[in-house]
Amino acid sequence: MNLYRLVRPVLHLVSPEAAHDLSLAALAWGLGPRFQAPEDPALAVTLWGKRFANPLGLAAGFDKNARVIGPMMDLGFGFVEVGTITPRPQPGNPKPRLFRLDEDHGIINRLGFNSAGAEACAARLETWRRGGRPGILGVNIGKNKQSLDAAADYGEGARRLGAYADYLVVNVSSPNTPGLRDLQAAAELDELLDAVAEALSGLDHPPPVVVKISPDLSDQALGDITALAAAGRMDGLMIANTTTDRPQGLRGRDRFEEGGLSGRPLFAPATRVLAACWRATVGKVVLIGVGGIGSAEDAYAKIRAGASLVALYSALVFEGPALIPRIVAGLGRLLRDDGFTTISEAVGADHR
Repeated sequence: MNLYRLVRPVLHLVSPEAAHDLSLAALAWGLGPRFQAPEDPALAVTLWGKRFANPLGLAAGFDKNARVIGPMMDLGFGFVEVGTITPRPQPGNPKPRLFRLDEDHGIINRLGFNSAGAEACAARLETWRRGGRPGILGVNIGKNKQSLDAAADYGEGARRLGAYADYLVVNVSSPNTPGLRDLQAAAELDELLDAVAEALSGLDHPPPVVVKISPDLSDQALGDITALAAAGRMDGLMIANTTTDRPQGLRGRDRFEEGGLSGRPLFAPATRVLAACWRATVGKVVLIGVGGIGSAEDAYAKIRAGASLVALYSALVFEGPALIPRIVAGLGRLLRDDGFTTISEAVGADHR
């Protein structure tokens, strides 16, 4: 029996943010499920010298403050990403700020980087690392809303949190912090990356740096970013964050709320940008596909479009944690149906 199908109606009686907080509390209390399916060697991915048991991860946004790393690893993810974490604590935008579009399997959020701050999260990450449990951990960093020096904020986030990260994500693409997306411009992004690199330079093993971009970029802006990536200014691109666009056909009551749209409606535009990044970088930059994944077929489509790793979050709201082992098992089947023996062989297959 899928327990989530029994619990979901109860969670949907309260506000989306309250339901999310209840889910986090339940996981922290040890009430989450554990899925321990046999590992499929065909799904293992090695990137940046690190081995991912499978290519499916938890996207940032679910565990903003690094509270439930272990319970999320136990769901069968190949990696878990926490954040977005800002240098200093901040409450985010006024409530309500999270909206379910049930008919569309979509979410609109204008949370605004609500964060416990780097110091509190560093303490939790250190505890996790001391525990010695296996699992690839990504740490997603951003700037404080009131900060006047974005580069300093990203540098501080990298300095404080980089030692705990298997990879570090520079989030410059949320639509919910004023001016943040402007940091995707080539000159500003270059400055940020310099600050992050300097902050990480003291580490014996600095983590790879990935930049998370918007699906709403102009062709020119996307070209500038992929040129930086191809030149080695970052170790990967994560594609994509939420969109401010509202596609035709949305039916949810709250579809015109301000904020970033994620979930099923984001799948097509995010995958188009992913494919464009693959073509622009000739497959030589690590790409992580995010946005709208709700099935094994969705995840596999992003892999064929160029993603070496994929991640989800919004689909958990509608499908629950049993979705994770279903996707992982389905990826193995789809891979073999196409005659591939490893995930790496399938990456970018649509372009060959």
